[in-house]
Amino acid sequence: MAELLEAPAAEALPGTPATAGPEARLPGLLLAAVAVIATCGLIYELIAGTLASYLLGDSVTQFSTIIGAYLFAMGIGSWLSKFLEGSLLRWFIRLEILVGIVGGCMAPLLFVSFEYVASFRLLLYTLVGLTGVLVGLEIPLLMRILEHRYPFKDLVARVFTFDYVGALLASLIFPLVLVPQLGLIRTSLVFGALNLAVAAVVLARFPETRPYRRRFGAGIAAALLGLAVLFGFANKLLAYTETLAFQDQVIYSKSTVYQRIVLTRNPRELRLFLNGNLQFSSADEYRYHEALVHPLMQALPQARRVLVMGGGDGLAVRELLKYPRLTSIKLVDLDAGMTELFKHNELLLALNQGALNNPKVQVINADAYQWIRQDTSRYDAVIVDFPDPGNYSIGKLYSAAFYTALAKRLAPDGRLVVQSTSPFLARQSFWCVAHTLAAVGLHTIPYHLYVPSFGEWGFVLAGPDTHWRGDLSPLPAGLRYITPATIHDMLRFPPDMSEVPTEVNQLNNQVLVRYFEEDWGPYVH
Repeated sequence: MAELLEAPAAEALPGTPATAGPEARLPGLLLAAVAVIATCGLIYELIAGTLASYLLGDSVTQFSTIIGAYLFAMGIGSWLSKFLEGSLLRWFIRLEILVGIVGGCMAPLLFVSFEYVASFRLLLYTLVGLTGVLVGLEIPLLMRILEHRYPFKDLVARVFTFDYVGALLASLIFPLVLVPQLGLIRTSLVFGALNLAVAAVVLARFPETRPYRRRFGAGIAAALLGLAVLFGFANKLLAYTETLAFQDQVIYSKSTVYQRIVLTRNPRELRLFLNGNLQFSSADEYRYHEALVHPLMQALPQARRVLVMGGGDGLAVRELLKYPRLTSIKLVDLDAGMTELFKHNELLLALNQGALNNPKVQVINADAYQWIRQDTSRYDAVIVDFPDPGNYSIGKLYSAAFYTALAKRLAPDGRLVVQSTSPFLARQSFWCVAHTLAAVGLHTIPYHLYVPSFGEWGFVLAGPDTHWRGDLSPLPAGLRYITPATIHDMLRFPPDMSEVPTEVNQLNNQVLVRYFEEDWGPYVH
């Protein structure tokens, strides 16, 4: 490493006029390197943003601040590039080795340190800044190396064309291939190895590098070996970090295209976490799901067709199947990884009683916002069970535009119910959901209950008119929490959860996301 940091001796640049033979193709090799390092650079940025979202909360704030800090650091790196003198090619090889080591080790280091470092954000942004500075040095340095090979306008056009092609490639393969197939730790290590491979190829192909090939080659080989060892132990490393992050034994974990799914177990319960956020505990989920489903169904004795939006765990569907009169239940959930898990895992099948495999149930994996705008069916009941509105992609599913589209799918006497977060811990958020439903012309009935794993939790029942009676249909036998008396009690709000004024959540303001961050901010790790 000392060799990487020492001042280089003066050497001939690969910027002399092109000659015939293999050396004439070397500038093309450097242009190809632009595409590779651009892909790597954006991947590191995406890894940092995704990892921050996983560990610090699924919020738009994480991605926004990570991207801003990374781009700012790249700007600093670009400015610093003017101070690099001497053999630019030697600087470039040194730089690729450093990027490969820092970028490659970023994800494993952050995962391992999360439970140990008191100021995790300081470490996170230090690594983001260091990686950004190094990545920001790359393109200006390559342009200086190539400046004598091409006219300036051709040089700029070629370099930035390859740069943007690399960025496009990264943006496509990261969510579609890398995260679900490799995970964040292995993705970080693979792209660190790619930076090292660029350094190795340039070191081997340019004759000017002969004086220091042995020393730099040994450094590259050692770094690749280190990344390879970490790659081999990536699953054990991730399992170790998740053991630290979760109190109970982790029995299942997987990164899908959309989220990180973790299932934990202790002698008393199973717990499901999505991106580190608790979704349910098997010890008390029946309270939540009975409250979500049965007040709505008790008021709809005529209901035959039901739409469930979200709820890929099948637990709301389990409650719906207690009504034999239902002929069709359609469940729309974005993540096939989630629904497949709850269709086939034996522990989870016992929990949801095989609900998603019932012949009455049709599972559709699609973006709910797009799907509802294309659907033409009518439903007697709609159950909306999305995750909390912690970012804009979920916040749109709580917007007036979405509720307007949803209301059009209701039968004339139909009703819907919406999971609406906590009226105690997130008071503004809860009433914002209620006010947004009312703003699209629906009559709303808010209610709440206590779920031990979450505290006070709320729902909003809504329909096209003000007539609603909650005792039109008998409740199914065997319920563990819901009774006519508890339904009546859930309608009462004490002063510390009573209605507060809020704006309506529109697509163009996403005010609910801001309310949610303000409400939950004091409770975030």
